Amino acid sequence: MTRTGKSEGLSAREEDVARLLLRGVSNKEIARALGVEVVTVKKHVGNICRKLGARNRTQAALCLTEAAGLREGC
Repeated sequence: MTRTGKSEGLSAREEDVARLLLRGVSNKEIARALGVEVVTVKKHVGNICRKLGARNRTQAALCLTEAAGLREGC
């Protein structure tokens, strides 16, 4: 089980991005917090969406919340 509650597929850096995404942090703020470029964050968010089958960051956040057992429906 990963730190976000999802058992498959997210890299450690994607998990870092996912945790911040769940807190509603913008890509620019995530980039600043992790010391990377915004384009890198966008790539990680895209990978997270693809791996979760989400169409956008909001749906990804909902899926991550559900995976952590805080919500049902993804």
